[in-house]
Amino acid sequence: MPQTSSPQEHTASSTAGLDLTRSSVEITRMLCDIPSVSGHETTLADLIEQALTDCAHLEITRDGDTIAARTRLGRAQRVIIAGHIDTVPVNHNLPTRFETENDVDYLWGRGTVDMKAGVAVQLKLARELTDPVVDLTWMWYDHEEVDSSLNGLGRLARNRPDLFTGDFAILGEPSNSQVEGGCNGNIRAEIRAFGRRAHSARAWMGENAIHKVAPILATLAAYVPRDVEVEGLVYREGLNAVGISGGVAGNVIPDEAMVHVNYRFAPSRTAAEAIAHLHDVFPGYEITVVDESEGARPGLDAPLALEFLSAVGAEARPKYGWTDVARFSALGIPAVNYGPGDPSKAHADDERVAVAQIEECERALRSWLTATKR
Repeated sequence: MPQTSSPQEHTASSTAGLDLTRSSVEITRMLCDIPSVSGHETTLADLIEQALTDCAHLEITRDGDTIAARTRLGRAQRVIIAGHIDTVPVNHNLPTRFETENDVDYLWGRGTVDMKAGVAVQLKLARELTDPVVDLTWMWYDHEEVDSSLNGLGRLARNRPDLFTGDFAILGEPSNSQVEGGCNGNIRAEIRAFGRRAHSARAWMGENAIHKVAPILATLAAYVPRDVEVEGLVYREGLNAVGISGGVAGNVIPDEAMVHVNYRFAPSRTAAEAIAHLHDVFPGYEITVVDESEGARPGLDAPLALEFLSAVGAEARPKYGWTDVARFSALGIPAVNYGPGDPSKAHADDERVAVAQIEECERALRSWLTATKR
């Protein structure tokens, strides 16, 4: 079991500063024990900026609570490596702790998987790799777990597009320290049915809008999602109701009801094509799109992507969820997801990351970034 301080000692030392000379496992723990739910990342962003200020090989840029650090070594190629510093809300799963299950050591707690273990590896390497084989741009950003309009990476791209020059990008999202290419796109839409209000004692004088959503729910229940192969990777789609609302009062026949639908679509489709598909599936209904994010094709035929796959000894897999690789893909930069942690534990109350995965991710990235100069 890794040696560590007590939770009380650890939390106190974490808020005093980030010690990037510690192991990536301990840095993960420090990062997690600093509260940084979306919208409250400033303290952590301050500490990250402070921890890197003495790194002469890095040029530091701050935009809100997003920190970028890049080398200017004159290398022929540049790689962007990014990770978000916010988490979903805590639910009695901090401070962190170590636990062992079936002879596997885990670091348990909010953010360990999504995605402070990946950020910890990145921060340690950013400080230590003064002579990498490629120029590096590191990005640690805020507001990933909330509405895409608030996303710190998107804001940085608008404010400092010059920082998004690169030949390849790696996003440290949890992937079990395997390589996941591209990502599904994401549409959230509201599908409405309308009726006519009436007193419930004279229901025949109205039209019940809630009853009219029954065909929507039946269609969703019967829907068979596609498995779509894109550049050798098979993406699994999904179309599901994630919310429902309607009703006026306990004695009123409702005149409007809404089903909130989430469509995860393969990167073979654009967002516009995905929205058109929703209209095909639900003809005659009013559909309001409330959020849309393009998917990202794998981009694994890029030379640096192929080198990376070979160096880490991984076989590429598809990314079913949406991630910010799509932002890089939209800019013409091939990008993959690569980070420690089981994605199925992201946002879970028992969120936990295998210690060995953190160490393996650091080893593989360090090896690739310090190999023979290209």
